[in-house]
Parts: sequence; structure tokens; C-alpha cells
Amino acid sequence: MTGIITHDPPPAAGGRQSGPLIVTEDTELLDDLLRLCAAAGATPEVHHSVPVTPATPPTSATHSASSASSAPSVSGQRTGWEAAPLVLVGDDAARRVRGAVRRRGVVLVGRDQDDSGVWQRAVEIGADHVLMLPDGEQWLVDRIADVAEGAGRPALTVGVIGGRGGAGASTLACALAVTSAREGLRSLLVDADPLGGGLDVLLGGETADGLRWPAFAASRGRVGGGALEESLPELHSLRVLSWDRGDCVAVPPQAVRAVLAAARRRGGTVVVDLPRRIDDGVAEVLAQLDVGILVVPAELRAVAAAGRVAAAVGMVLRDLRVAVRGPYASGLDDREVARLLGLPLAGEVPVESGLLRAAESKRPPGTSARGPLARFCRGFWERALAETAGRGEGG
Repeated sequence: MTGIITHDPPPAAGGRQSGPLIVTEDTELLDDLLRLCAAAGATPEVHHSVPVTPATPPTSATHSASSASSAPSVSGQRTGWEAAPLVLVGDDAARRVRGAVRRRGVVLVGRDQDDSGVWQRAVEIGADHVLMLPDGEQWLVDRIADVAEGAGRPALTVGVIGGRGGAGASTLACALAVTSAREGLRSLLVDADPLGGGLDVLLGGETADGLRWPAFAASRGRVGGGALEESLPELHSLRVLSWDRGDCVAVPPQAVRAVLAAARRRGGTVVVDLPRRIDDGVAEVLAQLDVGILVVPAELRAVAAAGRVAAAVGMVLRDLRVAVRGPYASGLDDREVARLLGLPLAGEVPVESGLLRAAESKRPPGTSARGPLARFCRGFWERALAETAGRGEGG
């Protein structure tokens, strides 16, 4: 059981993250907290009461054998109460920390599910959260792992989907990711279409070393963002998660959820090339998108097909916009296509000559910074990043 009172912890000074601070004398609770820290890849600092800043050694360091094997820092040489990015206070220690400086990022941890007094003690110490073990273990592991990774704002995550087959969604997705990387943002391109032939091929990196989707099929729970990034092929200054040429054409939805969540925690931008069919795995992707772009050629049949795609995607994704690609059929322009679909207009995707020749030379779409496609992508990122900054969300 967890209860939420306020919000998130402050970042450590200078943006550098350390492990959580544990305050408890309950050896059984300490063993559990050390185990959860180990599962999250974090090394905690342990005290029996509020440490000063800079931290001083605890007056007693009596831990069980399992505690000692976890090798926490008990020397008090890293941080104090105010500097720790996350503080885990055992319910046994609530009275001892009652006079500590109020700060965010304090979690009161207990075991007694029926103890209603825990809420009063949480208020007295200014805790953000109340958590009961063992029910809240996964939530706490995730929170500790955020601290270990130095998680900040999530990546601005954009999905691109074609209104009909051959609309150019994969080309636009690649161009968006290449442009983002060229602008100096941490960028990840995700291929969510197992039948699309592999975006690594479009980027000229089908033989590049690194993991593809089938390697993550068994992923459950939390995937480390840093480990994910390092395991993927790096092409044109961005990371790419694509499909291989094997027989695997599906990954369990829980694995898709875990992998994309890990990618988002790294910040920057994530671009997802989506298939036109909506299955459970694609629904997991849609649920984590900030913005969707529906690429629609300016022809009546494409608009009709795109309407059905928009209806399906719009059941999950709130912010879906249309990008129109010419040449235009008689009586249609980009604004008319957007009106017919009832969607906001993201703009007109320009026709760029030489894309076929660029693909043959293994130069990805958007490589030419002065080309019309790169200019479109740069304008999109400028608007999208400004919007998320104005809302205080994303990228």
C-alpha cells in the first residue's frame, strides 16, 4: 500500500544524484530496504537518526548479516538529510526525525497495514508518501531506481503513423530522430512495426552491433534506462531500437511498456514509427506518447483511410495531429485535409528530391540540414519543445 501526500524529491546539488538515505533501527525493515535498493541498483546511506550536513557517522551500526552483505555506506561521508535525493524513514524512527528540516522526497515506510496512526506521523515529519511493505515494494524499487539513474523530465515522445500504406511515416520518423540528434538532443528511434523491414535498414545500419526487439521479449518490471541505451545500435548520433530479420514478429505488451518507459526516463526525445494496426503492444506505446503525427497523402482515398486510423488511435492518444504530404488532389490542400479529419494541422511534409538516391547511399532521411524535410522537422521540434516547456512536461 502506498499513499501520496505531495510530490517528487528535489535533484541533488549540481544535478548529480546519489543513493537514498535510510533512517531506521529496525533491523528487519533495514534488511528489506537494503534488498530493494540492491534490486534498483542503488547504494544507500544508513543512519539511525537524522544526520547533519555534512553527514556524521551513526552512533550505532548494528546490522544483521544480510545488511552487512549489502555493503551500504554507513560512514556518513556522502550526504546529509537535506542533500539526499530520497529519504526512507522507518516507522520506528518517525519520532526521532520529527524536528528535522522539512524537505521533499521523504517516504515513511512501515509494515502494519492496520495502523491508522501512520498518517499522523507522516504529517509530523513532512513525508511525501506513506508506504507499507510488502505491498509497496515495486513502487519503491521504481522510485529508488529513478534516484540511481538520476531521472529527470521524461523524453518528449512522438509517434508517427501512416494514414494509409506508403504514406511516408517511416521516412518522417527517421527524419525527426536524425534532426533531433543533430540539434544535440539525446535521441532514440523506436521501430514499433515488426513487418516494416527494420528502421535500421532505412538508416543503413542493418549490420550494426546492438540489440533488437526480440532480445527484450522477456523483459518484465523495470528496465534500466542507461543499460537500454548502451545496448542499442548507435547510428547517425542516435540510438535505434529496431527489429531483426528473424521469425519473431511480436513482443509481449508488458515488455513494450517496460522498454519504452526506460527510454522515456533518459530524457531528450523518443520517436516511434507505428504500424497502422492497433494491437496490445501498440496500445502500450500509444499510452506513453506525448504527441502523435498522422501522415496523410493529399488524396481522397488516403483521407478516408486515415479517418479510420485516427478513430482507432484517438481512443488512446489524446494529442493526434495530421501532417499532409503532397502532391495535392483537386480541391484538397493541407487545411482541408485537417478539416475533413477533424485534427490539428502539424504542417505540410515537403517533398524532397533525392531521397531514393540517399537511401541507396545509406544516408537517412533528414541528413541534409538545409533540405526541406529537415527544416520541417526542425520547426516541429521547436514548436513541440516550446509547448511542453510551457506545460512543464516532457522533453
